[in-house]
Amino acid sequence: MANAVKKATVKNDKNLSQNNFAVLSPVGENMKNLLSKNEMECIIDGNYENVMSVLGIHKDKGSKEIYIRAYKPLTKSIELIDYEGNSYGLMTKLHDGGFYQINLGAINTDNFKHRFKITNNNGDEYIEEDIYSFPSILGDIDEYLFSEGNHFDLYKKLGAHIMEINGVKGVGFSVWAPNAKRVSVVGAFNNWDGRVNVMRKHYGCGVWDIFIPNIVEGEYYKFEVKTHEGHILTKSDPMSFYNEKRPNTASIVYDINHYNWNDGEWMKYRHAYNSFDRAMSVYEVHLGSWRRKGNNGEEFLSYRELADTLVPYVMNMGFTHVEFLPLCEHPYDASWGYQVTGLFAPTSRFGSPDDLRYMIDKFHQANIGVIMDWVPAHFPKDAHGLIEFDGTHLYEHQDPRKGEHKDWGTKIYNYGRTEVSNVLCCSALYWLKEYHVDGLRVDAVASMLYLDYSRENGEWVPNIYGGNENLEAISFIRKMNELCYSQCEGALTCAEESTAWPMVSRPTSMGGLGFGYKWNMGWMNDTLSYISKDPVYRKYEHGKLTFGLLYAFNENFILPISHDEVVHGKGSMLAKMPGDEWQKFANLRAYYGFMWTHPGKKLLFMGNEFAQDKEWNSAESLGWHLLDYPMYKGMQNCVRDLNLMYKGNSCLFEEDFQAKGFEWIDHSNANDSVISYIRRGHDYNNYLIVISNFTPVVRHNFKLGVPDAGVYQEIFNSDDCNYWGSGVKNHGELYSRDEGMHGRPCSIELTIPPLATIVLKKIR
Repeated sequence: MANAVKKATVKNDKNLSQNNFAVLSPVGENMKNLLSKNEMECIIDGNYENVMSVLGIHKDKGSKEIYIRAYKPLTKSIELIDYEGNSYGLMTKLHDGGFYQINLGAINTDNFKHRFKITNNNGDEYIEEDIYSFPSILGDIDEYLFSEGNHFDLYKKLGAHIMEINGVKGVGFSVWAPNAKRVSVVGAFNNWDGRVNVMRKHYGCGVWDIFIPNIVEGEYYKFEVKTHEGHILTKSDPMSFYNEKRPNTASIVYDINHYNWNDGEWMKYRHAYNSFDRAMSVYEVHLGSWRRKGNNGEEFLSYRELADTLVPYVMNMGFTHVEFLPLCEHPYDASWGYQVTGLFAPTSRFGSPDDLRYMIDKFHQANIGVIMDWVPAHFPKDAHGLIEFDGTHLYEHQDPRKGEHKDWGTKIYNYGRTEVSNVLCCSALYWLKEYHVDGLRVDAVASMLYLDYSRENGEWVPNIYGGNENLEAISFIRKMNELCYSQCEGALTCAEESTAWPMVSRPTSMGGLGFGYKWNMGWMNDTLSYISKDPVYRKYEHGKLTFGLLYAFNENFILPISHDEVVHGKGSMLAKMPGDEWQKFANLRAYYGFMWTHPGKKLLFMGNEFAQDKEWNSAESLGWHLLDYPMYKGMQNCVRDLNLMYKGNSCLFEEDFQAKGFEWIDHSNANDSVISYIRRGHDYNNYLIVISNFTPVVRHNFKLGVPDAGVYQEIFNSDDCNYWGSGVKNHGELYSRDEGMHGRPCSIELTIPPLATIVLKKIR
């Protein structure tokens, strides 16, 4: 058979593609009716969209003869061989640019497998697979689900995946670029030549794919996109699992399936750990500046080094969860990760994807939940990213009134496009499933909800009803939340939403947005405004301390003292406090005591737990040296003990989102700047009493109404000497009197320390 094939003459292929090819002038006695020179040059120049209809193995419908064609630039010759090494002859070189063809005759190709034995211009010989002989890695169901916006395992198809096809190992590449003229995979394996590995286009869904044999994990690659205007764009893979460390932007082939998790116990009971009636005290962390190494602190700790240092620190401090500022790949350090270019790739600044998995695994083994900031609100304009990905406004709106955040210099996703919504939903599920992340905190939700967000009249386009609500974004948010809660048991979502939009943290079935939690920005702004005032003037601002209870149970709130409050000239938490050095620390300790006992889950940004004196700088490590001084160490001790008290008393968290979990004792003592209240758990008789004094005056013989006769004991005092306080305490036991007060049947007499929060518990 092999010899017979060698002698076969080359016939005309009448069905090479959707185009009609002109006839090439004869180039030899048996070389007639081949591809036109123009068509070959179109492929050689990278201008031919459907190369799969030309290259690879094809049958002439007229004669039933089989042709194999190849485009291999910088080659001298190609010999066609089978997998046993048998030769089928040299392929005819049709064009000096590297276009080859061979006629195999009317053979049966059902089990025909071939390779190319290539001699390059330097005389070197090597064997290579015919990449155009492999089938598509996308199935009909994949195309259908993606087109309708419901392919939620899309990351398992698009991107780069190590696989084996017909016994050959390699990597399958696929990317969505429906409006491109041509898309190629480029890398060192093809000298970054976009003409070599041109991809197959699926016209029904706009996805391009190709299987390239013998590529292994760790290979660098990009997609070269040629637009219909003739522009060449070189793009990172939107669904890559791993990218080069900035400032380089290549994607890296990575197998996400070889990490062996050891957090089975956590995942089994995660739904219980993350339930609404459990304690949640979140430590917010920016990995690049929590702690650094090197002589000048110029080096990042790796994910694995952080697993050995950050995990035990968070555990020893008593936090239940850690929340990371965005971990997705991003080009610009100063964006803190909020300008994402890799929705599926953890940043390589700190190591590999499996290194991140290792760190998350260690948190779970320490019974600490992991929340990650996730940014579907906007994306940057970096040329290698999503902007005008296929030469058109693919991921973003074309109209800048809809498609651009001028405040941030970023683009806005087109949530109304089913494929874009699909990609974003898929990204959310990816982090929850593949990285065992326990929750997503969605950034800048208000900017998604309102069409006129940060825009003047004439700078925005109303919705179809004439309103300012972004209906497409609302639909996307609801769908994303429904998917997260239905497909990832025990996972949570949280909204950073700064307006009065109703039912942010209510189920979509009730008309809500479907988030599990919402940051309480109103409480944060009011109380920080209050605590920053000199105590002399606080009586005039007393309402800012109590107003939050009017709406505290409208949403499932988290009380956030986040990174946004200690940057951009706002100063550190300590710097916000009035008074001398002692009063600053006392104010902050009293405030934290109020926060930890107030309804709502807790979030504190790193460094605030020991009262870092300078505002946060993302380019340097926290000021850990401050812990050598007693006032900073005292603050750290105070926060640790607040966490321990909080977790150890269920009445402080069981009824966070129900009015029955909170009762005022006295909210109207503005003159003394003293407030007092009760926190109750599921069991009505399980309660604590909280008193906060926001003046630097000791309140002796202070009478307070209590709900029951009995004996009370002070279990927390922010003025404790161990916290660098003055040590004014209520020692021993406090016996109630039958003298009613504050609408309560009994009362106690106690001493309230200056600038302090104390907590009392009925012991019998």
